[in-house]
Order: sequence, then structure tokens, then C-alpha cells
Amino acid sequence: MEFIKSHLTVSLLVACLIIIIPFIIYYVTVAKREHPKGLIAAALSNMGERFGYYIMNAVLVLFLCSKFGLTGTKATAIYSVFYMGIYILSLVGGIIADRLQNYKGTIMSGLIVMASGYVILAIPILATAGNISWLLPLTCFALLLIAFGNGLFKGNLQAMVGQLYDNFEAEAAQKGEEELRIAKSKRDPGFQIFYVFINVGGLIAPFIAPLIRQWWLGVHNMKYSADLPALCHQFIEKGGELGAEAMSKLNELVAASSTVIPDNLATFCQDYLNVFNTGVHFSFIASVVAMFISLTIFIVKKNSLPNPVKKEKAVVEDYTEEEKRAMATEIKQRIYALFAVLAIAVFFWFSFHQNGTSMSLFAHDFVDTSALAPEIWQAVNPFFVIVLTPIIITIFAVFARKGKDVSTPRKIALGMGIAALAYFIMTIFCKVHNYPSAEEFLATGSEADKAGWWILIIYYFFMTVAELFISPLGLSFVSKVAPKNLLGLCQGLWLGATAVGNGLLWIGPLMYNRWPIWQCWAVFMGVCLISMGVMLGMVKWLERVTK
Repeated sequence: MEFIKSHLTVSLLVACLIIIIPFIIYYVTVAKREHPKGLIAAALSNMGERFGYYIMNAVLVLFLCSKFGLTGTKATAIYSVFYMGIYILSLVGGIIADRLQNYKGTIMSGLIVMASGYVILAIPILATAGNISWLLPLTCFALLLIAFGNGLFKGNLQAMVGQLYDNFEAEAAQKGEEELRIAKSKRDPGFQIFYVFINVGGLIAPFIAPLIRQWWLGVHNMKYSADLPALCHQFIEKGGELGAEAMSKLNELVAASSTVIPDNLATFCQDYLNVFNTGVHFSFIASVVAMFISLTIFIVKKNSLPNPVKKEKAVVEDYTEEEKRAMATEIKQRIYALFAVLAIAVFFWFSFHQNGTSMSLFAHDFVDTSALAPEIWQAVNPFFVIVLTPIIITIFAVFARKGKDVSTPRKIALGMGIAALAYFIMTIFCKVHNYPSAEEFLATGSEADKAGWWILIIYYFFMTVAELFISPLGLSFVSKVAPKNLLGLCQGLWLGATAVGNGLLWIGPLMYNRWPIWQCWAVFMGVCLISMGVMLGMVKWLERVTK
């Protein structure tokens, strides 16, 4: 049984790779045959960067807890600020590249800056009462470097892909109207292919840290335990004042997590934390390697990628006062519509990105992880993205062929409803099991009370479908409704809405730790349902604006 447990992670990774390889071959074949040269190069560069990023992202909250003894609430507050900073700094990165008119140089600088942040995270320094005052700020500084580097990289590479299709359409226009129509129809699928490669990196990455950590623990005759780091921190802090129940659980986990009986419990706790966290530090080395692989791909293939160029100024025409008023009214309506959808997007990202905060903590605290590390569950979402994307595209194509095309606003509203369904399932499940707050459960719960892994699969399935209805389609809506002279600003506002949603992520763990857990999920369900209702109430107006 122990052999099966220790090799389950590797077996699951291999199985995922076997399943997705046909999908990757399909996407690459379609991209080479039907899309502009350079798409795959850009996608692979992005996949490498996302691979390194998701290695860190999959373990960040749990790493902050295990290394510094932070509570889930404090760790997710840091995560929330970091995640918000990524999107805010994307605006800064776009401004820098636009001012310098050097997108390729900005992208390469971003990869180097990110790599420097991962290098700092990879340094295995044991956190103690004497050094935490500077070690925690240093860790936060490393996260700032990663966020800033991501800002230099993320939006500018996407702008470069957009320029690929601008050039692609311009070349097609010279051949005729039918060729231009076909070229324009390739843009959305092209970005979906680009999006899929992001998730290929996101699928593989969550397996890396647990594998490296498990290997390093094995080198030191120790075994993985998700609950042991928190108890070790409590014992080091409280010593003999640790409660009898917690002390009993600590001794039980120590016996199960070490092949050698420790002589001194305090020394063992220090050693276990050191080895456990050093294994995570080593996984950040893989992030550094991924950054340089991405940089190498970009340097080798950069000549096949265009530099985004400023749009030519529109020809000045004379309009009557009535025409000017009508144009001004139309622009106002478009801006109002944009902000209405941005408000909905805030609440979607607030709910969806709980997968890195309260949902990650739920997988750790309430789900049996004796055979599988909780970080690995974050690979479920990208796996479903890769597998479900062609199905979603086909479904909408069938509706379009039947003359029943579903508008973008209706798809977004439907996506919010599907997200609400995901949280409805979690609410009912946790209510039936009568789970208390996380703090109470950790104090009184037992392994027998923990949930099975299947509940996470169901949750991530529905949330991924919701994501595919909202994330790429939200970008499509922005491009449709934004005034042409404000397109860049409006795309920046979409990232800003994502940042605001990420800035609210700390609320989830706050409820998670203090309320019965079903109430936490019920709040997210309510947020999604209200958002869906508001969106449906505006849908006819939004459809008129986008025509």
C-alpha cells in the first residue's frame, strides 16, 4: 500500500500526459495549417513561463503557512495582494513597452526579472524567530519581482499575438473579401489555442513541487504529512502548553512521518520543517529553469513574431452637430456597457480564484490527502480546459449553424450560473456532512471525517466550464464594445477588474476559518447567482450595444 501511495503522483502525471498528448497534437496541427506563422512560438514561450509560474502558485499559500507558521488567513492575504499586483503591473508593463516601442526587449526583461524572483525563493533559509523579521519581507520582495516581471511579459506577448492576426488579416484583405472573412474567423480560435497552451503548463506544474518535496523528505528518512508542519510550528511556539489532544495528534503524525524514532520532539519539529520547506525551495529552481527555457524559445523564434505597431490616426472628417451628438451617445453607451460587464467580472474572478486560496485550504484541511498532495488538485482545472475547449467550441458552432447563435452577454450570464452551480454542490455537500469552520474542524476533526477526492473533481469541472464561458468571451466582449480609439485602455480595464477581484480573495479564507464551511460556499453561490441575474437583466441592452 505504501508503494502505491508513493507512486500515485507519478502515475497520475503520466496518465494526464497520455490523455492530453492527442489534444496538443491536434492544436499544433491546426495552428500550423490555418493560423499565422509565429503562433506556436508565442504559445510555447508562454507555456514555459506559465509552467514556472504555476509551480510557485500551486504551493504558495501552503508554503507560506508551513515555512513561517502563518495562519491561512494571513497567507491568503499575501497571496491576494500578489495576485492583484500581477494584473495591475500588467498595465505598467504595457505602458513601458508602448513608450519604448520595444515589445520584444520588454518581454525578455520580464522573463529575467521573474527568474530573479524565483532565485530568491529557491534559497533554502530556515525561518526562525530571529530572522523572520527580514526573511518574510524578502519573500514578499521576491513575489513583487515575479509580479513585475509577469507584468512586463504577460500583456505584451498577448499584444504580439494580436499583431500576428492584424498582419494576417491585412495580407488576406489584399486577396479578396472572402479571404479576409476567413482570416477574421481565425482570431478567436487562435487565442483559444494560445489559452490552451497556458493550461498545458498549468496542468504539469502542480505535480512538480510535491514530487521534489517527497523526494527530499525520503532522502532524510521522512514522509509527507499535510498536517504536520502546522503542528510543528505550534509545538515550537507553545512547547509544553500545547493541548493534550493536539499533542497526541502530533506524536501520532511524527511516528507516521519518520522511519527513525526521534529522541527529541522539538529537534524533530525543527528538522521536519527545514526538510519539508527545503523541498519546496528546490521546486522553485524548476521555475527558474522554466523561465530560461521560455526565454530561449523566445530569442530563437523572435524573428517570426511582429512588434505591435501603433494604429494609424483616423482620417479627419466633417460631421454635423447631430452626427457628433449621436456618436457621443453611442460611445457613452459602449462605456456604460463595458463597466457593467467589468463589474460582473470582478465577482467572477473573486469566486473563481478561490481555487488558490480557500479551495486550496479546503483540499488541505477537509479532503483526505494521505495518498495525494493537496497542491495537485490545482492541475484539475487546466486539464479540463484542455479537454473541454474543443467541445465548447463545437457546441457554439452547432448553435450558430442552426441560426441560434448565443450572444456573448448571454454566454457570460450562463457562465455565472454554472459557477453558482459549482458552489451549490459544495454548499450541499458540506451541509450534509455538517462541517464546522476550518478552525473548529482542525481542532476536533479526524481523518475519518475528511471528504473523498471526488468532490473536488466535480467542483473543478463546473468551474472550468464557467471559466470557458467567461474568461475568453469577456475579452471578446471588450473588443466588441470598446471604442476603437480606447481599445488598449479598455483591455487594461479588463485586467484591472481581474485585479480588483483578486484583491478580494482574502475574504474567502476569512469566512472559511470562522463560519461553518457550507456558509462560506453559500456566499459565493449567492454572489454568482446575483451576478447572473444582473447580467440577464442587462442582456438585451448589451446585445443592442454590441451590434
